Amino acid sequence: MSTAQEGVKRNTSQTINGLYSTAAIECTPSPTNAAAVAAKEQLTINRLGLGGNASSAPGPNGTNGSPDVEAMREWWRTRSLNAPSPFQQFGPCGRIMKNPAMVMQIQDPASQRLTWYKPPLTVLVIKKVRDCTVLSPFVQLVEWLVQEKHMVVWVESAVLDDPYLQEDKKFQSIKEKLVSFKDGRDDLTDRIDFIVCLGGDGTLLYASLLFQQSVPPVMAFHLGSLGFLTPFQFDNFQDQVTNVLEGHAALTLRSRLRCVIYRKSERRRDANGSQNQLEEHMSQQPSTMTCISMSDNGITNNLDNKTSMGKSAHRASTNILVLNEVVIDRGPSPYLSNIDLFLDGKYITSVQGDGLIVSTPTGSTAYAVAAGASMIHPSVPAIMVTPICPHSLSFRPIVVPAGVELKISVSPDSRNTSWVSFDGRNRQELFHGDSLRVTTSIYPVPSICAQDQISDWFASLAECLHWNVRKKQKCLDELSDLTASVSDDTLDEFERLHDPLLDN
Repeated sequence: MSTAQEGVKRNTSQTINGLYSTAAIECTPSPTNAAAVAAKEQLTINRLGLGGNASSAPGPNGTNGSPDVEAMREWWRTRSLNAPSPFQQFGPCGRIMKNPAMVMQIQDPASQRLTWYKPPLTVLVIKKVRDCTVLSPFVQLVEWLVQEKHMVVWVESAVLDDPYLQEDKKFQSIKEKLVSFKDGRDDLTDRIDFIVCLGGDGTLLYASLLFQQSVPPVMAFHLGSLGFLTPFQFDNFQDQVTNVLEGHAALTLRSRLRCVIYRKSERRRDANGSQNQLEEHMSQQPSTMTCISMSDNGITNNLDNKTSMGKSAHRASTNILVLNEVVIDRGPSPYLSNIDLFLDGKYITSVQGDGLIVSTPTGSTAYAVAAGASMIHPSVPAIMVTPICPHSLSFRPIVVPAGVELKISVSPDSRNTSWVSFDGRNRQELFHGDSLRVTTSIYPVPSICAQDQISDWFASLAECLHWNVRKKQKCLDELSDLTASVSDDTLDEFERLHDPLLDN
């Protein structure tokens, strides 16, 4: 898929995220900013219609003239990554090229709120494994969802086999009403309306792994170790879940990375197979001209649909979506890793060191921040590239736009191969000639906020990472004020002035 198509689909996916799960995102100005919205609209109208240079102001369609109120509401809002507006004009002649495929639209994060097309009926409950402290909250939540909310509850089949739950009488009474699935065998696409995670950040990563396309809204309760991505407390879960089911919740769209591995041996095999198909077709129809395109993926032709479908199916097996990061490292080798980095097909640099981290804004507070990267808010559309212990001390982490495609490959003169892992899973080896393509996926993870997008993130920074926690500097008292002044008086003279005994 080209970058232009990716950008177009990104807008559709982020605007209506619940296309597959009965949920959507309602983008309206927040009530607290209603006055500011109205004031700015009126100011814009006054500038265009009452003495402003209306003839030179661009309209909502890029034309000159005075637009109406509804059109102006869309015109002044920041909608593009490249300029304050997709129709921004630079002076009397210059403006952004009017090509919708080249402009990546984004939403105002403060206006992303959850709404339901119809009441959700199916909920997936993900429990932290091998943790006895989560068993009691899990039973309480499942029992309440089944008996009080009359919802269809899905759980992993391994949860039903937990020996500790076998001894719980409440759970045995509702066990037959639960629907189970097995990871890697059952497809949950179009079956789940709502996800509840009980545990730490790993439960949210597991939910992202289960849904490799559209993800239902995720509500994560803090019952694990760190809890950076789990803003909800379990004390009053009934009220909190009810508010979410009624549509009173803000959303943070956490972008994911689409990672595809291209093997050198597979490309050669596909090229040979395509060449054989071409020769066979030319022998049968010698007068027919054939269109062949050369690319990094091998030779592609339009003769046999089965061949292209087979290649697509094969590539889909290596297509992985990650929420935190993809890590390329040197593995067990004692030598430095030597990795070539390309951005949109252009060579950028070679990474010599222990490896490379390509992370989302959500993953910027995970492995990347431990390697020296900055922390990025999840609503920022970006990809972070962080070297792991680089051999060059001037190699600092960089942030690139979310729409680009990164190509990572083992350098031809590298002493060793590299290893790649996706959110800590699916670890496999990259050989010489293999490449990894990484770009932003069109399927984000809609994470439900306990308060809002800003408050939740900074609360996690303060509570989990202890960000900027330090002892406050003491205030200056009267004595230190005088000693730090520009006066020539010394401390001894000051004491004599206030102590007559010293004068005697």
